[in-house]
Amino acid sequence: MAISERLQKQMEFLLEMDKSKSVWRQTWLANAERKENDAEHSWHLAVMCLLLGEYANDSIDLLKTVAMVLFHDVIEIEAGDTYAYDEAGHGTKDARERAAAEHLYGILPEDQGEKLKALWEEFEAGETAEAKFARTLDRVQPLMLNDASGGRSWEEHGIAAEQVYRRNELTHTGSEQLWEYARTLIEKNVENGKLRRP
Repeated sequence: MAISERLQKQMEFLLEMDKSKSVWRQTWLANAERKENDAEHSWHLAVMCLLLGEYANDSIDLLKTVAMVLFHDVIEIEAGDTYAYDEAGHGTKDARERAAAEHLYGILPEDQGEKLKALWEEFEAGETAEAKFARTLDRVQPLMLNDASGGRSWEEHGIAAEQVYRRNELTHTGSEQLWEYARTLIEKNVENGKLRRP
Protein backbone atom coordinates (compact mmCIF):
# COMPACT_ATOMS: atom_id res chain seq x y z
CA MET A 1 0.00 0.00 0.00
CA ALA A 2 1.42 3.39 -1.00
CA ILE A 3 1.94 6.02 1.66
CA SER A 4 0.03 9.20 0.83
CA GLU A 5 1.85 12.47 0.23
CA ARG A 6 -0.16 13.96 3.10
CA LEU A 7 1.08 11.36 5.57
CA GLN A 8 4.64 11.75 4.31
CA LYS A 9 4.50 15.50 4.98
CA GLN A 10 3.02 14.98 8.44
CA MET A 11 5.72 12.47 9.36
CA GLU A 12 8.42 14.80 8.04
CA PHE A 13 7.07 17.57 10.27
CA LEU A 14 6.94 15.23 13.29
CA LEU A 15 10.59 14.32 12.76
CA GLU A 16 11.41 18.02 12.49
CA MET A 17 9.57 18.57 15.79
CA ASP A 18 11.94 16.08 17.43
CA LYS A 19 14.65 18.72 17.04
CA SER A 20 12.93 20.82 19.71
CA LYS A 21 14.43 18.37 22.22
CA SER A 22 17.82 19.86 21.32
CA VAL A 23 16.88 23.55 21.62
CA TRP A 24 18.23 24.52 25.01
CA ARG A 25 16.71 27.32 27.06
CA GLN A 26 18.32 29.40 29.82
CA THR A 27 15.91 28.17 32.50
CA TRP A 28 17.18 25.45 34.80
CA LEU A 29 15.03 22.47 35.76
CA ALA A 30 13.50 22.69 39.24
CA ASN A 31 16.22 20.41 40.62
CA ALA A 32 18.92 22.56 38.94
CA GLU A 33 20.40 19.42 37.36
CA ARG A 34 20.49 20.97 33.88
CA LYS A 35 18.71 23.50 31.70
CA GLU A 36 15.39 22.59 30.10
CA ASN A 37 14.83 22.19 26.39
CA ASP A 38 11.99 23.54 24.25
CA ALA A 39 10.11 20.23 24.13
CA GLU A 40 10.09 20.02 27.93
CA HIS A 41 9.00 23.63 28.20
CA SER A 42 6.07 23.17 25.82
CA TRP A 43 4.99 19.93 27.51
CA HIS A 44 5.12 21.65 30.90
CA LEU A 45 2.95 24.52 29.64
CA ALA A 46 0.39 22.04 28.26
CA VAL A 47 0.17 20.31 31.65
CA MET A 48 -0.14 23.69 33.37
CA CYS A 49 -2.88 24.71 30.96
CA LEU A 50 -4.93 21.60 31.71
CA LEU A 51 -4.51 22.01 35.47
CA LEU A 52 -4.73 25.79 35.77
CA GLY A 53 -7.21 26.72 33.02
CA GLU A 54 -9.77 27.53 35.69
CA TYR A 55 -7.69 30.59 36.64
CA ALA A 56 -7.92 32.26 33.24
CA ASN A 57 -9.44 35.73 33.52
CA ASP A 58 -11.84 34.95 30.67
CA SER A 59 -13.44 31.76 29.42
CA ILE A 60 -11.01 29.91 27.13
CA ASP A 61 -11.16 27.06 24.65
CA LEU A 62 -8.92 24.69 26.61
CA LEU A 63 -7.99 22.39 23.71
CA LYS A 64 -7.08 25.36 21.52
CA THR A 65 -4.92 26.82 24.30
CA VAL A 66 -3.16 23.50 24.86
CA ALA A 67 -2.44 23.30 21.12
CA MET A 68 -1.15 26.87 21.22
CA VAL A 69 1.37 26.17 23.99
CA LEU A 70 2.47 22.91 22.38
CA PHE A 71 3.27 24.62 19.07
CA HIS A 72 4.26 28.15 20.15
CA ASP A 73 8.01 27.46 20.16
CA VAL A 74 8.29 25.19 17.10
CA ILE A 75 9.89 28.10 15.26
CA GLU A 76 12.84 27.98 17.68
CA ILE A 77 14.03 24.80 15.94
CA GLU A 78 15.42 27.16 13.29
CA ALA A 79 15.29 30.59 14.95
CA GLY A 80 16.84 29.44 18.24
CA ASP A 81 15.68 30.38 21.72
CA THR A 82 16.08 34.08 22.42
CA TYR A 83 16.73 34.56 26.12
CA ALA A 84 14.04 36.66 27.75
CA TYR A 85 16.52 39.37 28.80
CA ASP A 86 18.72 39.40 25.67
CA GLU A 87 18.01 42.86 24.24
CA ALA A 88 20.28 42.42 21.19
CA GLY A 89 18.71 39.05 20.38
CA HIS A 90 15.23 40.55 20.56
CA GLY A 91 16.23 43.02 17.85
CA THR A 92 16.37 40.22 15.26
CA LYS A 93 13.90 37.80 16.87
CA ASP A 94 10.82 38.69 14.84
CA ALA A 95 12.53 38.31 11.45
CA ARG A 96 14.21 35.03 12.46
CA GLU A 97 10.98 33.57 13.81
CA ARG A 98 8.83 34.61 10.84
CA ALA A 99 11.26 33.00 8.40
CA ALA A 100 11.29 29.84 10.52
CA ALA A 101 7.48 29.77 10.69
CA GLU A 102 7.20 29.99 6.90
CA HIS A 103 9.57 27.08 6.42
CA LEU A 104 8.56 24.78 9.30
CA TYR A 105 4.79 25.10 9.03
CA GLY A 106 5.26 24.86 5.26
CA ILE A 107 6.45 21.28 5.67
CA LEU A 108 2.92 20.20 6.62
CA PRO A 109 -0.03 19.71 4.27
CA GLU A 110 -1.27 23.21 3.47
CA ASP A 111 -4.45 23.08 5.59
CA GLN A 112 -2.60 21.95 8.71
CA GLY A 113 0.36 24.22 8.14
CA GLU A 114 -1.84 27.29 7.77
CA LYS A 115 -3.85 26.36 10.87
CA LEU A 116 -0.76 25.93 13.06
CA LYS A 117 0.91 29.05 11.69
CA ALA A 118 -2.27 31.02 12.47
CA LEU A 119 -2.23 29.60 16.01
CA TRP A 120 1.39 30.73 16.43
CA GLU A 121 0.51 34.20 15.07
CA GLU A 122 -2.43 34.41 17.49
CA PHE A 123 -0.09 33.53 20.37
CA GLU A 124 2.40 36.18 19.26
CA ALA A 125 -0.30 38.86 18.96
CA GLY A 126 -1.54 38.08 22.48
CA GLU A 127 -5.00 39.55 21.94
CA THR A 128 -7.45 36.63 22.36
CA ALA A 129 -8.36 35.10 25.73
CA GLU A 130 -6.50 31.93 24.74
CA ALA A 131 -3.36 33.79 23.69
CA LYS A 132 -3.36 35.93 26.83
CA PHE A 133 -3.62 32.86 29.05
CA ALA A 134 -1.01 30.93 27.03
CA ARG A 135 1.38 33.87 27.32
CA THR A 136 0.72 34.07 31.05
CA LEU A 137 1.71 30.41 31.40
CA ASP A 138 4.78 31.08 29.25
CA ARG A 139 5.85 33.78 31.72
CA VAL A 140 4.89 32.02 34.97
CA GLN A 141 6.60 28.70 34.19
CA PRO A 142 10.15 30.11 34.03
CA LEU A 143 9.50 32.13 37.20
CA MET A 144 8.38 28.96 38.96
CA LEU A 145 11.48 27.06 37.79
CA ASN A 146 13.82 29.93 38.60
CA ASP A 147 12.45 30.03 42.12
CA ALA A 148 12.64 26.23 42.54
CA SER A 149 16.25 26.11 41.26
CA GLY A 150 17.38 28.78 43.70
CA GLY A 151 17.35 31.64 41.20
CA ARG A 152 20.19 30.03 39.28
CA SER A 153 19.44 31.51 35.86
CA TRP A 154 18.77 34.96 37.29
CA GLU A 155 22.08 34.88 39.15
CA GLU A 156 24.00 33.60 36.11
CA HIS A 157 22.81 36.54 34.04
CA GLY A 158 22.74 39.19 36.80
CA ILE A 159 19.03 39.85 36.32
CA ALA A 160 17.39 42.66 38.30
CA ALA A 161 13.87 42.59 39.70
CA GLU A 162 12.85 45.51 37.48
CA GLN A 163 13.75 43.45 34.38
CA VAL A 164 11.50 40.62 35.55
CA TYR A 165 8.65 43.03 36.31
CA ARG A 166 9.04 44.69 32.92
CA ARG A 167 8.93 41.32 31.14
CA ASN A 168 5.79 40.44 33.10
CA GLU A 169 3.89 43.69 32.70
CA LEU A 170 1.09 41.90 30.77
CA THR A 171 1.11 38.60 32.67
CA HIS A 172 -1.95 39.65 34.66
CA THR A 173 -4.03 39.97 31.47
CA GLY A 174 -4.26 36.18 31.18
CA SER A 175 -4.76 35.43 34.86
CA GLU A 176 -4.78 37.80 37.80
CA GLN A 177 -4.47 34.87 40.22
CA LEU A 178 -1.44 33.35 38.50
CA TRP A 179 0.17 36.79 38.33
CA GLU A 180 -0.30 37.21 42.08
CA TYR A 181 1.35 33.84 42.61
CA ALA A 182 4.23 34.81 40.31
CA ARG A 183 4.62 38.19 42.01
CA THR A 184 5.15 36.47 45.36
CA LEU A 185 7.96 34.43 43.79
CA ILE A 186 9.62 37.56 42.42
CA GLU A 187 9.44 39.33 45.78
CA LYS A 188 10.77 36.26 47.58
CA ASN A 189 13.79 36.21 45.26
CA VAL A 190 14.38 39.93 45.72
CA GLU A 191 14.39 39.40 49.48
CA ASN A 192 16.78 36.44 49.35
CA GLY A 193 19.14 38.25 46.94
CA LYS A 194 18.63 36.04 43.90
CA LEU A 195 17.24 39.00 41.94
CA ARG A 196 19.19 42.24 42.02
CA ARG A 197 17.53 45.34 43.35
CA PRO A 198 17.60 48.41 41.08
